[in-house]
Amino acid sequence: MVEDRPTHYLSDDAEAALKQVSTATLTSQLLKRGFRNTFLTGVEPLRPDLRMVGYAFTLRFVPMREDLDHSGPVNNLTSAQRIAIESVGPGDVLVMDARGDVNSGTIGDILTMRMKVRGAVGVVTDGALRDRHGMQQTGLPSYARATHGASSPTRHHPADINRPIGCAGVLIMPGDVVVGDADGVVVIPQAVAEEVALAALEQEEIEAFVLTKIEGGASIIGVYPPNEQTRAEFEASRGS
Repeated sequence: MVEDRPTHYLSDDAEAALKQVSTATLTSQLLKRGFRNTFLTGVEPLRPDLRMVGYAFTLRFVPMREDLDHSGPVNNLTSAQRIAIESVGPGDVLVMDARGDVNSGTIGDILTMRMKVRGAVGVVTDGALRDRHGMQQTGLPSYARATHGASSPTRHHPADINRPIGCAGVLIMPGDVVVGDADGVVVIPQAVAEEVALAALEQEEIEAFVLTKIEGGASIIGVYPPNEQTRAEFEASRGS
């Protein structure tokens, strides 16, 4: 099993906020803090109706080689992929670096179900997933660039567990907060995760107020973005 795993550190309020706000809002809040590369481009949900909030548990694939990946049945005790499956825990999201290669799956429904039983809350890869229907039936939020019927050893060799990886061009550190919605996946660095979560919720609350004003015929001038008067109206509406 994997030792020295990062601690789950978000407050209950921050975690609740992340279960409501959009990845679009989160990228805006991250940009305000200087983080420009946080959204996993091209990684799509298998089930857009599901949301995901958890902590990154990483697995890195390198290109397969025949002497390592076609020498017999997979050994559950030595394969880094299988060790990762048996190491994820409650609140974890398995994030896999597949080098953007979608020519074989990285994981299928059986291993995904095993992770769900262990308490994992999501699966993300910049490669492909297998068993689309089965994956959807697990109910575990799953994100990938594609689906593919071939098993992982035809293209991938599992190498590192819970180390820094790149996924869809974004740096993922073990323990980073990973949020997924119908648009895709955003990764929030640990150091700013709490404040980003709470600020994102406030942003969405004021944007809901702004949308109501726009629907009522207001110009965007002074409303979007909100000036001091609009913010004062918003605060008054919260107190009413």
